[in-house]
Amino acid sequence: MIDIRKQAQLAIELLKQADAVGQCSVSSGKALEFNVDGGQFSLMRTLFSSSIGITAYKDGKKGTAATNDISDIAVKAAVEDALRSAESGVPDEAYGIAEYQPAEKFVDGELEPDRDKLFDRVEEFVKTVENEYPSIILEQVIVTHSAGKNVLLNTNGVDFESEDGGYGFDAMFSAHEGELSSSFLGCGITTNSLDTPFIELGTMRENLDAVTKQIHTQPLEGKFTGTMLLPPDSLRDFIDMLASNFACDGTLIDGTSPWRNMLGKQVADEKLTVSIAPLDSRIVSGQRYTGDGYKSENYDFIKDGVLNSFMLSRYGAKKTGFERAKNSSFSLIVKNGDKSLSDIIASIDKGIMVGRFSGGNPGTNGDFSGVAKNSFIIENGAVGSSLSETMISGNLAEMFRNVTAISAETVCDGSSCLPWLAVKGITVSGK
Repeated sequence: MIDIRKQAQLAIELLKQADAVGQCSVSSGKALEFNVDGGQFSLMRTLFSSSIGITAYKDGKKGTAATNDISDIAVKAAVEDALRSAESGVPDEAYGIAEYQPAEKFVDGELEPDRDKLFDRVEEFVKTVENEYPSIILEQVIVTHSAGKNVLLNTNGVDFESEDGGYGFDAMFSAHEGELSSSFLGCGITTNSLDTPFIELGTMRENLDAVTKQIHTQPLEGKFTGTMLLPPDSLRDFIDMLASNFACDGTLIDGTSPWRNMLGKQVADEKLTVSIAPLDSRIVSGQRYTGDGYKSENYDFIKDGVLNSFMLSRYGAKKTGFERAKNSSFSLIVKNGDKSLSDIIASIDKGIMVGRFSGGNPGTNGDFSGVAKNSFIIENGAVGSSLSETMISGNLAEMFRNVTAISAETVCDGSSCLPWLAVKGITVSGK
């Protein structure tokens, strides 16, 4: 087996010999995978992977190269490719690499799979769904144990190494009754332990329950402005849209972000605190160092409604003059509220619970419009019928200022910990 540290060291030495600065990241991994298709086991395999990525800077210009071959010959060729790429690049004063930090090695998670117990848990899940949710068809289930190593070095002496492993469980399913069927819904979790049945993790049961009620849907008549209730999975998608549009490299560098002058100011309801926290104990094998060579730390993106940090890379920080984010993950932790989910629903006069949102990218000002899928009408404090595809629209900035409630309950799926969140002022359109 090739020593990935030696290959990273070889790449760094070649960069130095060429009077270039840069970094090298080398990885190797192994994954055990089970597949279930149509409720039947269809595949078991072991996959091996390796990769190397090199970034070179010379004369203020940047070049990159990557390959899945990490042999000596391939490493040398990749360095040469990165240097040639830099020669034809355009100089940029913001280019550069991470400063020296003390070397560290990180080990997380379950490095070796328990094959028998993993198979038993998958079989248990299939049988439980068959017995408790007879209308559900498991279109596909992919279950993995992945373990890998990574070494990241740069010419400033940065030296990080990680080794981690864990289980992943992803299911795609729909409900059927005669000729009628619901739309597909996917659900996934990541875990370090097989002590808990897969069906009890994340939002697996909630989603199975919801889909069984979505065989028979009703069209929404007319149009109204009301409350949108976002379950954890949908909340993650909306925060992702918010961050991408308002707080990341692209829109901050080109100056189109509506939040470019809002750092340290109120951008959301004071009930909302959003942290990016890969080191939180509830996050499975969270990021320990960034792709551009910095040790990861937890940080608050929004704290008590105030914009506390942008999500900028080193390059984005240099281009904009703002501080670099303390990690580059999306390990979301949203602080829970003080109302139960049942009390939140009881307080909604008219609204919609959106299981999944399907729409294009929001406008530069945050306007969004799309289809609410796997959704239910809420009327007079109760969840009503499942809706056929219904349009919803609003503005991301206004939406997060209009938070009416955050649930006391949270769901942790290994990559995030999120509550249910209700916002007012959303336009819901039917026929």
